[in-house]
Amino acid sequence: MPLNYSKWDALELSDDSDIEGHPNVDKRSLIRWKQRDIHEKREVRKYRIAELNADIACNEVLESRLRQITDEVEKEGPPRFSALVEKFKTSPSPDAPPTNAPGQKTYDEMLLALLLQVWDEAKKDGAEKDDPKLGDALVNGLKQHIVKLGEHQEKFKAELVKEEEEQKKKITMDDLHEGFDSHYVPPKPEPPPLKGAGAGEKKAKKATTTEIEVLNPKGVAAAQDTFAQGSSSTPPASKDDDDDTEIPEMTPTLEEFSRLPIRGYEESWEFIKAHRDVVVAGASDALLVAGFRAQTKGQQDYALRCVHQSLLLQYCDKLGAGAADGVKLFFKKMIDKDPRAIAVFEKDVADTYAHIVERVRVTKAEEEAAGAGEQIQLVPENPGQGISFNVPDGPPPDEFTLEGPGLEGVDINDVRRALQMRWDVFSSFDPALQEALKEGSLDKVNKVLGNMKVEKAEEVVKLLDLAGILNFSESTIRDETGRNGQEEDDEDEEEEDEEEEYEGGTIEDVNEGETKAEQSMS
Repeated sequence: MPLNYSKWDALELSDDSDIEGHPNVDKRSLIRWKQRDIHEKREVRKYRIAELNADIACNEVLESRLRQITDEVEKEGPPRFSALVEKFKTSPSPDAPPTNAPGQKTYDEMLLALLLQVWDEAKKDGAEKDDPKLGDALVNGLKQHIVKLGEHQEKFKAELVKEEEEQKKKITMDDLHEGFDSHYVPPKPEPPPLKGAGAGEKKAKKATTTEIEVLNPKGVAAAQDTFAQGSSSTPPASKDDDDDTEIPEMTPTLEEFSRLPIRGYEESWEFIKAHRDVVVAGASDALLVAGFRAQTKGQQDYALRCVHQSLLLQYCDKLGAGAADGVKLFFKKMIDKDPRAIAVFEKDVADTYAHIVERVRVTKAEEEAAGAGEQIQLVPENPGQGISFNVPDGPPPDEFTLEGPGLEGVDINDVRRALQMRWDVFSSFDPALQEALKEGSLDKVNKVLGNMKVEKAEEVVKLLDLAGILNFSESTIRDETGRNGQEEDDEDEEEEDEEEEYEGGTIEDVNEGETKAEQSMS
């Protein structure tokens, strides 16, 4: 069978013996000139091919639009021709051939130049503006240019075929491509476990013991027992590592996995195949923790989904020796709807979710019990200090006057507003608290506060202090609004004992002025 060596004809080889020149010219220079000439011709041919392709593409666009313009002018006459010329002049389109040549003209600019040329040719043929033959002259001119453009296209295409054939005669570096290749692609590394995974497992500690052989083992043991009993120091107990345990954290991928529907085994299977970081150590525990938190917030549907996906991963881990084998086996049974496997799995999901619901209920009950044990009580800061209550008997009277030293600059309207605010705050309290405040018994007030919730009791104490009903001082302060029969000597003693200032005067001064006002009115 004869061998065919024609495939090597396209391989361009250079041989120094093929190059012949003048004896006085350096042969190495001739070789370099020959090589440079070959490469320059290749580059010129490559550039010419690119130029021909660009010209052919541009002419195809121009020919199509030119045929459309010819049809429009043939139907509508010279006015359409004039409208297109005006459009290309005033609002041309920015579309242009995809070249990087500087000053590249757009398609509208090229068409405008062609239309103006057709107009000039029609005028040279004697067709005037109002001549009825102007339309036919314009159409004939457009059709002639379409024919010329088609001839140019055929010429460019023929030249392009010739250049491409010349380019394919020899094999160049541009024709080389990578054929069969064999590279070892290492498998993707296993995703790392979640942060905090396996925190609940206690690490086994290796203990190393050294046994010493003695002549009298019983005596040595007795001596060690005696020393242990007589020693007052004991080795410190090792702290349990449970306090340092870290709960596995949910990842964004695991969060998306937990949102998949219940019994959606096909969706879960496709998701696991696309995200390998779901089947990792700690993922099941993280989902259970997320389910517990969701149940605590009242999100029952999401909590059940977390439990379902968590047990799904647990079953995959327990089935088979490898993780991939267990996952395939589990989903094969579930997707094939094996009744026994589905019944066992769904029962386990229901039991686990019921256990989480019960744990959430117990936890909330314990928190409520712990919160119920907290109370707000009024206690003096030191033994010498007392707590008294300045309880109003009613709202301030319509008319009263302020008398006494230090009350000259006090505005009576401010006093009325303060007394009215005190009465409004007192009236807003529960009847039991009002009775305890009227009696002035600190024990009864603390008893009423102890029966309230912590938040409400704190609000009551703030209102008592804001209205001036609560008084932390050694002297007893009372609101004498509406009371009669007080002696001026008692009022003078109250003025001497006052310690708390109230806008230029004191609360006792205000009470004194109110008492005098009532006496004067009476």
